[in-house]
Amino acid sequence: MKHEGKNNMNGMEMEKGKRESGSRKGVELTIRVLALVLTMAAATVLGVAKQTKVVSIKLIPALPPLDITTTAKASYLSAFVYNISANAIACGYTAISIAILMISRGRRSKKLLMSVLLGDLVMVALLFSGTGAASAIGLMGLQGNKHVMWNKVCGVFGKFCHRAAPSLPLTLLAAVVFMFLVVLDAIKLP
Repeated sequence: MKHEGKNNMNGMEMEKGKRESGSRKGVELTIRVLALVLTMAAATVLGVAKQTKVVSIKLIPALPPLDITTTAKASYLSAFVYNISANAIACGYTAISIAILMISRGRRSKKLLMSVLLGDLVMVALLFSGTGAASAIGLMGLQGNKHVMWNKVCGVFGKFCHRAAPSLPLTLLAAVVFMFLVVLDAIKLP
C-alpha cells in the first residue's frame, strides 16, 4: 500500500514537472519574440530616420549667406550604422534561435542549450555596444562640443533627432531582454 502511494505521488510530481517545463518554454518563446520585435523596431526606427533642410552658411562676413540643401541620415554616422547592424544581427539571430528551439522541442541537448546561451551572451554584448556608440554620437548631436567647435546638430535637424532617439531605448531594452534570456538559459543547464 505504501509503495503504491509513492508511485502515485511520483507520477503526479512528474506531471507537474512537465507542466512547469512547458510553461517555462512558453515564457522563453514569448521573451524571444519580444526580443525579435524590439530589435526589429529599433533597427527600423533608426534606419528610416531622415531629414532634408536648407541650411544657410556664411563663409565670409562681407558676402551674403549661401543656402545649401543638406540631408541628415543615420547612414551618414558610423555609430548609427553600427547600431542598426547590431539590431539587425540580433533580430536575425533571434528568428533563427526561435526556429531551432521550436524544431528541437523535446530533445534539447546540453550542447544546444550551451550554444544558445553563448549566442544570447554575444547578442547582449553586441546590443550594449551598439547602444553605447549610438548614444555617444546622439549626445554629441544634441549638445555639441565647444572644445572641438562641433555645433549642435539637433538644433538644425530636430526632426531627425526626434525620429532617431526612440531607437536607443528600444535597443537598450532589447539588450536587457537578452540578459534575462541568458539567465533563463543558465537555469536550464543541467
